[in-house]
Amino acid sequence: MSFDKTILITGGAGFIGSHLVRLMVNKYPNYRIVNLDKLTYAGNLENLSDIESNDNYSFVKGDIVDEQFIDTLFADYQFDGVIHLAAESHVDRSIEDPMSFIKTNIVGTVNLLNAARKYWTDFSGKRFYHVSTDEVYGSLGETGFFVETTAYDPRSPYSSSKASSDHLVRAYHHTYGLPIVISNCSNNYGPNQFPEKLLPLFIHNIKNEKPLPVYGDGKYTRDWLWVIDHAIAIDLIYEKGRDGETYNIGGNNEWKNIDLINSLCKVMDELLDRPAGSSEQLITYVKDRPGHDRRYAIDASKLMNELGWEPTVFAEEGLRKTAEWYLSNSEWLENVTSGAYQKYYTKQYGE
Repeated sequence: MSFDKTILITGGAGFIGSHLVRLMVNKYPNYRIVNLDKLTYAGNLENLSDIESNDNYSFVKGDIVDEQFIDTLFADYQFDGVIHLAAESHVDRSIEDPMSFIKTNIVGTVNLLNAARKYWTDFSGKRFYHVSTDEVYGSLGETGFFVETTAYDPRSPYSSSKASSDHLVRAYHHTYGLPIVISNCSNNYGPNQFPEKLLPLFIHNIKNEKPLPVYGDGKYTRDWLWVIDHAIAIDLIYEKGRDGETYNIGGNNEWKNIDLINSLCKVMDELLDRPAGSSEQLITYVKDRPGHDRRYAIDASKLMNELGWEPTVFAEEGLRKTAEWYLSNSEWLENVTSGAYQKYYTKQYGE
């Protein structure tokens, strides 16, 4: 079967990646979508069981840090485009183990860039899309928003590694002419998120009546982006964004952590048919995280004005949809938290 384009999506078995893979496989039957994932703790092929038999979908297990593997992959598939999501992404893990973030987020990105340079002898019709985070911008005060020209000021090993990879992608564009786009997004939430992140962790803990650990005073503020809205934005930027440009993707949906958690508690009490206020009793304030950024907020007007994108799901609706999904997919959540899927796929695909 011949395809008009072959697109590599790295990290496609992860939270955001799996939603993007599904969207593109279904939307573009004339594109071959190749999903590359290392299947670490955060990668789960169960997220894509509904499209795994599609003719235009292929999965490859591998590590972007392996330079020879990436070179061979590009030689075999002759990609027309790359959408690069594969990354170590949890701030707490980066504080404990910075080197794994340096290797994956910086060295892995450079390996992909070098392979694109090598095999894209003609840049016509090619695109390297690097997916990044708003955390590269540092921390905001009580007012204001991150825009595409905001100076970088990363505060954690995670955000520093992503800032470095952003700079390298831009450097390959300016130095070698590589056709690139970059997006920086706010906090994602929705179905299939690994339960080290706030919402799935707290849904799991509320269901099992475990403590809800809240950092510091709980007034850290984030902009929350529905993951499917993010996938739609990525597709739009890949197809229609301008070469060399950066686009910020935000949900226009700011919440202080403690307000979000209290709202989630109310939703969970209702869905679990528990007395009002039961889940709030589980809230436990814990020692703050080192270097914790106070506030992030995205101005997505460039993306909205140039490409016509806008968010469609906001927190009250999104919280309920998220909670309902996890409660309806309790087996998925239990298997992820127990490592059952990881053991299965390690056996199937190797370490």
